[in-house]
Amino acid sequence: KRMTMAQAIKKVAGVDVAGWKSVAAAKKAVTLTMKGDPALSELDSMDSIGEVMAFVFESLVEEKLIEPTIIYDYPVEVSPLAKKCADPRFTERFEGFVLGSELGNNYSELNDPVDLSERFAAEKKKAAAGFAEAHQTDADYLEAIEYGMPPSCGFGIGVDRMAMLVTGASNIKEVILFPTLRPKEKD
Repeated sequence: KRMTMAQAIKKVAGVDVAGWKSVAAAKKAVTLTMKGDPALSELDSMDSIGEVMAFVFESLVEEKLIEPTIIYDYPVEVSPLAKKCADPRFTERFEGFVLGSELGNNYSELNDPVDLSERFAAEKKKAAAGFAEAHQTDADYLEAIEYGMPPSCGFGIGVDRMAMLVTGASNIKEVILFPTLRPKEKD
């Protein structure tokens, strides 16, 4: 199967993100859809429709993608290193899913230094607000982009993703090799 993220959200969760005209409207729709879900507290830190859209996808859709599925057109707010599509709200990015798990991530590398600098600034704000997955500004990478980088892309699929499928792990941190990256066990 092949679907945009918006199509997958509508098909699997019954939420039409096309009707969201503001962040407030998006949050209200999600709150009604996920009424009582403890994960709703995460909405407080989101300040874009794209972030809310990705939250709904991760919360309600991902685990239901059993058949091999390609999801594409990810929001620009959650794809800081990917080129924008013709519709500037989305990026040239896709992820493969099977049995409710992400297998890999692919995107066209952003090679516009001005756009990249703006996105790094946005990521820095997210990090300051406590978002653990925010990308750190990579000054060397940005400088390399300024000198010129040809169009490129790649598909990242790792042994860790395969280990997740084989072991039934729900989080990639459960199967990674380096324990310093793994969450500490509670006593």
